[in-house]
Amino acid sequence: MRFTEYRISERLKNNIASMGFTRPTDIQYKCIGPILKREDVLAIAQTGTGKTAAFAIPVIQNLLKLNRKPDENTCHCVVLAPTHELAEQLERVFTSLLEGLNLTTLCLHGGVSQDGQIESLKSGVDIVIATPGRLFDLRSQGHLVLNHVRILVLDEADHMLDLGFIQDIKDLLRHLPQKRQTLFFSATINQRIKRLAYDIVRNPIRIQVSPKNPVSKNVTHHVVRVEMDDKRFFLERVYNDYPESKILCFVRTKVRAERVLKAMGRVDISAYSIHSDKTDSERKDALQAFSSKKVRLLIATDVTARGIDIPGVDIVINYDLPENPEQYIHRIGRTGRGKNKGSALSFCSKDEQDLLDEIELLLGYEIPEQVIDKSTYEETIDLSAENPYDWNSLIEEDLKPKDKRKKK
Repeated sequence: MRFTEYRISERLKNNIASMGFTRPTDIQYKCIGPILKREDVLAIAQTGTGKTAAFAIPVIQNLLKLNRKPDENTCHCVVLAPTHELAEQLERVFTSLLEGLNLTTLCLHGGVSQDGQIESLKSGVDIVIATPGRLFDLRSQGHLVLNHVRILVLDEADHMLDLGFIQDIKDLLRHLPQKRQTLFFSATINQRIKRLAYDIVRNPIRIQVSPKNPVSKNVTHHVVRVEMDDKRFFLERVYNDYPESKILCFVRTKVRAERVLKAMGRVDISAYSIHSDKTDSERKDALQAFSSKKVRLLIATDVTARGIDIPGVDIVINYDLPENPEQYIHRIGRTGRGKNKGSALSFCSKDEQDLLDEIELLLGYEIPEQVIDKSTYEETIDLSAENPYDWNSLIEEDLKPKDKRKKK
C-alpha cells in the first residue's frame, strides 16, 4: 500500500511525498488505519521504525476533519515526550507534515523562557508537543487549559517511566476529558508499562512490531573486553581508525561524560558532551555540530540521547554498559536507521560482566566478542597521543615536586 491510497488530505499526501515517504513502514501501516478510525492504540515498536509518522499523519487528518479552531489558551491535541530533544524532533516532523495546512503546533519544554510560550498559547494551538515539567507548569499557572483536548499521545512512554513521570502523567489525566482518543507508543513492554497503559487507554488496539531479534538487522554489534581505566585509549583508537565516521559515545553519568570529554581533549580530539546539566542552547549547539559533522564525536548520557534522530551516526560506542539492559537496544538503535548500515561496539570491563549478562539475557543470545590479543591491546595504549608509557615525561613530572621541596 502507498500513502497515496489513504483517505487523507491531498495536501497532507503531498507533504508526505516531500519528506521522501512513499510506502508506510510496518508500524505505520498497522497504526494509521485504527487511529484514523479514532481507536485508542497501544503500539510497541523498535526505535527507528517510523513511530512518529505512524501517529502524526492520522492525528493531523483527524484534526483537519474536526475543522474547529481552538479557543484561547486551549489545544486539541497533546503529544507528551520525555526530553527536550525528542519534543523538538517531534515538532520538526509535525511542522513538515503541516506545511500549507490550517493547523498550528507549539513545542513546550523547559530550559527557555516561558514568556514566548505563554504568548503563543493565548490564541489557542491545535497541537501542543511538550515535556511533562513545562506542560504542568503552564497548566498550573492557568496559561494552558486542557479540557478541550481530543487526542493524547504518549511517546517513548517507557522512558517517561524511567524518568519518574508516572505520577505526573496520572495527575495530567485528571485534567483531560474522559472522552478522548489516547495513543500510547513505547519501544519496550513490561509489567509497569502494561499497568500504565491500561490505566490510560480504553479497549485499545494493541499493535506490536517486534522481531525475534530486538536489534535492527542493519546494526552489527560486538563486545570488546577493555578495563575501565583503558577505555579512553580504545575510544581514541576507534576515532582515529575511522576518520570519516560519526561516533556517538554513551556513558552512564554526567560526571563520566565530562571526564571522557576532557580525556579526548588531552589527545586533541574535538568533541561535545550532552547531558541534563547542559543548558538548552548548549545542547542545541552540540547536536547541531554533530549533525553537521563539525565534530565527529558526541558523548552522551541516556536521558538526553533517547529518541533523538541524529542523521548519519556510523558507530555507537557503549563506553559504559547501561544499568538497564533495555537501554542497550535504544542506544545501538541510534545507528543503522532507515536503510543505512551501522555498527556498535561495547567496552566491557570485568566489573561490568553482570550488566553484559543481563543484556544478553534480554536479547536471547550472546553478543559476538571482538577479541583483542595482548599485543594489540598494549599497542592501543602505547600509540595513544596521551601515551602513559612516555617514561621521560613521567620522570620529569616526578622530579618537579622533589625540586620544589628542595627549594623549601
